[in-house]
Amino acid sequence: MAGSTIDHLVSVTAFLAAILIFISLFNQILQTAALYQRHRSLAMKCSDLLDNMLLSPGIPSNWGQTNVTPTGFGLQDPEFTQYRLSAFSLMRLLSSVGAPVYYPKTNQWYSNITVGFGNFLLTSFSEAINYSTASRLLGINGTYGFQLTITPIVTLSISEIKSKSPLRIAVNVTGRGFPLANAAVSYCFLTVDLTGGEGPFPAYKTTYGTVYTDEKGSTLLEFSEITKEDTSYALIAYAQLSGLIGVGYHQRVSCSGQCVMPFIDNIAEGRVIIAHSWDVHGGDNPAEIKYNATFVLLAEDFTLREVPLGADKVGNVTYGIGKPYKNITIPTHNPGILVITYKKSAVEGGVIMMPWGISAMAFPVVFGEDSSGKEWVATDIRQVIVNDIAYQATLALWSLEGYQVIR
Repeated sequence: MAGSTIDHLVSVTAFLAAILIFISLFNQILQTAALYQRHRSLAMKCSDLLDNMLLSPGIPSNWGQTNVTPTGFGLQDPEFTQYRLSAFSLMRLLSSVGAPVYYPKTNQWYSNITVGFGNFLLTSFSEAINYSTASRLLGINGTYGFQLTITPIVTLSISEIKSKSPLRIAVNVTGRGFPLANAAVSYCFLTVDLTGGEGPFPAYKTTYGTVYTDEKGSTLLEFSEITKEDTSYALIAYAQLSGLIGVGYHQRVSCSGQCVMPFIDNIAEGRVIIAHSWDVHGGDNPAEIKYNATFVLLAEDFTLREVPLGADKVGNVTYGIGKPYKNITIPTHNPGILVITYKKSAVEGGVIMMPWGISAMAFPVVFGEDSSGKEWVATDIRQVIVNDIAYQATLALWSLEGYQVIR
């Protein structure tokens, strides 16, 4: 009798253990299924959200060219359809990567997209759209986090091979991981003239041309007029192949310790501050800097067309408390490049370039929070055009709820 009872107890215990194991496994399967469904839902939300950003100009539709805070967030160029984005709406997004720059003479912080020395895009925080505002306008604040990245598809790597007599510059054109063979490369070569400008102010001379890349996506440019190693210059090159267009640039300056710095102060009015770099970064042996500013538009034949600027297009800026900065006004909202030649002395100078609209110099944009360390991140991509320049838009999206399988 006792043996039978023990057998029953063992059987019941084994049965209950089997039920518990089954329930545990079934619960884990249910959680895994629920987690899969959430991940799938997140991926669909990512795709829908990316299209909402790229296929709507926002409200108002021209908010990128104004000072107003939009009431609807969207990046599409209002003059086009499909995946064509506004170069100015992108310019107003607060950068997530460059350290903000503080300019004490305006008591303002500026969003910083700087691609190497001399290539600045500094937009006032009062003009920029921050991440929290965009999240609220998209209706995802407190629910989802995101990071939007806009990067050029065609990359031009430009390097100096020989410094003078003649100057030789190598240009390599690549797409997403492969060279672009037989691509047409149209270039503008700017030579800084420290003595030939308006009075004591510097100027520049331009040379244009078109070459083609070889089977490795490379080409070599020669400029026999450059006979000195301290001659400052800038090269802007546009590569095009099968509808894809990319931009690259390279500069050599004889004075990099001190220069002028352009700050975008008012997008609607096109007002740009010309500042002395010492007031921002400090440095040794500061001196007054003379400058000559020119705004150029890219024509259909990939040459630059000058647009006249008004007062203070030439002048000088100095450093220290009580010394005023200068203002210039860009008279158009067509994308272009603000070119500023400067000189510290008869032999020290250089050139600064600032895109008016990110596409003119193919500046990248990173907007939003960092996705590193997030538990699960969905991504989606689109190929877009920004004023004829080919970009890739990537959206990373994650849930702020946090969820995982309980084992």
